[in-house]
Amino acid sequence: MSEPTASLVFLKLGGSLITDKTRPHTPRIEVLSRLAGEIAQSRRENPDLHMILGHGSGSFGHVPAKQHGTRSGVHTPEQWGGFVDVWQEAWQLNRLVMHALTSAGLPALAFAPVASVLAEAGRVLAWNLESMRIALGAGLLPVVYGDVIFDRQLGGTILSTEDLFEYLAVHLLPKRILLAGIDDGVWADFPACTRLVGRITPHSWPEIQPTLGGSAATDVTGGMLSKVKASLALVQQIEGLEIRIFSGNETGTVYRALIGDEVGTLISAEK
Repeated sequence: MSEPTASLVFLKLGGSLITDKTRPHTPRIEVLSRLAGEIAQSRRENPDLHMILGHGSGSFGHVPAKQHGTRSGVHTPEQWGGFVDVWQEAWQLNRLVMHALTSAGLPALAFAPVASVLAEAGRVLAWNLESMRIALGAGLLPVVYGDVIFDRQLGGTILSTEDLFEYLAVHLLPKRILLAGIDDGVWADFPACTRLVGRITPHSWPEIQPTLGGSAATDVTGGMLSKVKASLALVQQIEGLEIRIFSGNETGTVYRALIGDEVGTLISAEK
């Protein structure tokens, strides 16, 4: 496998960051605007920075997804109706994200996963990435998001932004993946949350794993535990890849992460 591309970064804006996950259908518009400004600033200062942006569904998609059990499979007419409901919610939040990005002067272009990704057993099976490669080469900002997906085995399912990033990372080889949520990072004493873990590696993981929990709000695609597990698997698969989990709540933190500052918890394969 080739070496990671130093100038390519994946950034996820978590659903807990851009929406109020305790209140259905509630975006955090001011936060979205601020985050878009921080992304724009980082790109202005570093024109060579190539980025794929992803965002979660938060209080939009997760509520109907849980109601209909969409991630587990879609087969009956009622379930397909729920599939469409979840798509509507994810699409509506994406429109708000795209408005914030374009208002900040970013050349953002949404790549709707439902229209381009085919899954099997809840994992990406096929995704033609040529258009995304051309967009990156042209200096555009491709945007993906957690979405409903047609699945050969399950009929339909939901893939999170992390699920999509996993496939994209293997094929596009970013140097860094930045996961911005509302937690300052990974806590060593969850749920007390007084001791932040600075770094997680495959070597240190067995000691840290028992302290982690899921998500405090409705989240059908997993909480912190699943994020760390998936990140560890990915850094072992892609040599040199670094993943950071951090909070985007504080002004400037996403900007700092994009320019390479040490924020939150670092996940890497090195001891």
